[in-house]
Amino acid sequence: MDSSRRRVLQFFGISSLALMTRPVYNALATEGHAEKSREHIKRGEKALTAKQWAMVIDTRQFESVEDMEPLIEACNKIHNIPHFEDKRHEIKWIWEEHYHNAFPGKAAQFLSEEVENRPFLVLCNHCENPPCVRACPTQATFKRASDGIVLMDFHRCIGCRFCMAACPFGARSFNWRDPRPFIKQTDAKFPTRTKGVVEKCNFCAERLAEGKLPACVEAAEGKLAFGDLYDPDSEVRELIKTNYTIRRKQELGTEPCVYYIV
Repeated sequence: MDSSRRRVLQFFGISSLALMTRPVYNALATEGHAEKSREHIKRGEKALTAKQWAMVIDTRQFESVEDMEPLIEACNKIHNIPHFEDKRHEIKWIWEEHYHNAFPGKAAQFLSEEVENRPFLVLCNHCENPPCVRACPTQATFKRASDGIVLMDFHRCIGCRFCMAACPFGARSFNWRDPRPFIKQTDAKFPTRTKGVVEKCNFCAERLAEGKLPACVEAAEGKLAFGDLYDPDSEVRELIKTNYTIRRKQELGTEPCVYYIV
């Protein structure tokens, strides 16, 4: 057997084993036990709660990428996100994209140049129907039942990257290198990751547990809104109701929870 054929068979053998892992985990633990073991963010008395957290981004208030830098830096700083000069190793939780990259196939034939050239913030959409959760063989990525946030359990992640393949938004990053030497200033309040682990935005679940809004929302000074999608009196519901909003790849049925006012 030639070496190329052997490598292909090895790949499919490993993939099959990974796909078999999830039923094993389900057989070893009840849903309640699994949920408890993944609840690694403890919420205090002042914790902010919601049935489904959602974000509204007012794109009209961002004229340039420079307007977004304080938001991105606030996220990077508290979550120990490394800075790699080599873009191939880049780790992104929240970042800027061109309209056509953020909303492929969405542009009208005669789209306003102002909208088309406007910078757009993108991040994990914390979908109500997240395909990444279904794809993960170890339940390292899961949707928290209490508030709908899609979280990562870094200790469970085996680096198979099935979640990355399943995510239609490119919202997940893989640590090809040890990220720790590339962190500008480590924040001891948030865990660092290791080589071979996937990571992404967590809607600042650790801040919500302390009664604080996400770091990007706090830094945005009114350009971003955050709240309960199913509370008719919440700010996000009011903004969605009174403004024209779009969501990324809405036609896929993942029900993204990040809305954009355009």
